[in-house]
Amino acid sequence: MDVDTTIIGAGVVGLAIAAELASRGVSTVVLERHARFGQEASSHNSEVLHAGLYYPAGSLKARLCVEGARILRRLGAEGRVPVQLIGKLVAGDRHQREILEALHARASANGVEGLRLLARRDIERLEPNLASTHALLSPGTGILDSHALMRYYLARAASGGGDVAYRTELVGVEPIRGGYRLDTRGPDGSLFRLESARVVNAAGVAAHRVAALAGIDIDAAGYRIHPCKGDYFSTRPACWNLVSRLVYPAPSPGSAGLGIHVTLDMAGRMRLGPDATYVDDREPFALMADPSKRARFAKAVRRYLPGIVEDDLAPEFAGIRPKLQGPGETFRDFVIAEETARGLPGWFNLVGIESPGLTASPAIAREVARLMAGPA
Repeated sequence: MDVDTTIIGAGVVGLAIAAELASRGVSTVVLERHARFGQEASSHNSEVLHAGLYYPAGSLKARLCVEGARILRRLGAEGRVPVQLIGKLVAGDRHQREILEALHARASANGVEGLRLLARRDIERLEPNLASTHALLSPGTGILDSHALMRYYLARAASGGGDVAYRTELVGVEPIRGGYRLDTRGPDGSLFRLESARVVNAAGVAAHRVAALAGIDIDAAGYRIHPCKGDYFSTRPACWNLVSRLVYPAPSPGSAGLGIHVTLDMAGRMRLGPDATYVDDREPFALMADPSKRARFAKAVRRYLPGIVEDDLAPEFAGIRPKLQGPGETFRDFVIAEETARGLPGWFNLVGIESPGLTASPAIAREVARLMAGPA
């Protein structure tokens, strides 16, 4: 075999896995179709370090988010990755009090610490510009520099001998004795064949296509991705001091996202978004926000932050979330599966790794390493 483990996709999850395996003495190569790492969902998101509020107790999303957040907070405290624990308010009105109470109970069951339900007086003291009568405070939520995190993973992988092949796309898979023969297309269009004992499919929005290359019936397996676009709008500098924390609306049951929320980046700039719109699977990934949504974004945020007006907003970027649940469907968890049962020993599929995938990335990497090690 040319390599122990080949990882498909140099997003934050693929790089986290490469770093974790390198620390365990496993040789890796990451295949990335773009010219740089993290060009898709890993760099088109809110850069939020989630605490683990929203996910059903016992789910992979809940467990790996809480574990990943703990690791990232430690990396931040050690100065390895820029992290700011600025906290977050989930804001609501009197009609949404029960939703916030249920969210508090769910998050507590997930092991999230330090949560507080707030009444109007508490909200005014913390964020006087908010027009909310009830809120849930999550002091353990924060923001991070996603590119710095990926560079940290990349450096860890390289220190263990890991490599990344950019502008290299997987085009064919053939099971062979002891592993897989992988056909790839390089930057100049030429084909190259690689033999690998194990393969990790961390291809994000293209993960279902990679699984299909391995011969998996993605519909029968429940692996088909339903791409969901999220637009972001930036705000004028005059708005940046309206809040000092992240502010999310109370979640709406059945929504594809968490609602248009207010985020701050590491430099203190304010951004609104994302919304959630399912898009055609063939739509190009590199998308900009739709300028015609400006009025809708301003109206949505004014429900809890009335200081925002339409003229404050400018369209920024958009990202694509690789959702497993389609429009109107219920919660779907991460898929992190070793595929021996489908006749593919040593093949690992990571499908539907959307939010909180950034936060969960170091814990996802450990989960994959545990699966590779087999039963304890």
